[in-house]
Amino acid sequence: MSPILLTIYFLIWPVLVAVVMGVIAKGFIRDAKKARESGTSII
Repeated sequence: MSPILLTIYFLIWPVLVAVVMGVIAKGFIRDAKKARESGTSII
């Protein structure tokens, strides 16, 4: 495997993790806002 492909492979993982964590955080924030508006606990 060429060094450039290994570099791209190595650097893509933090990007994928950041995207997944962003999606999870967005859903959590949306649910927290709904819970606050309706006066219920998020847990």
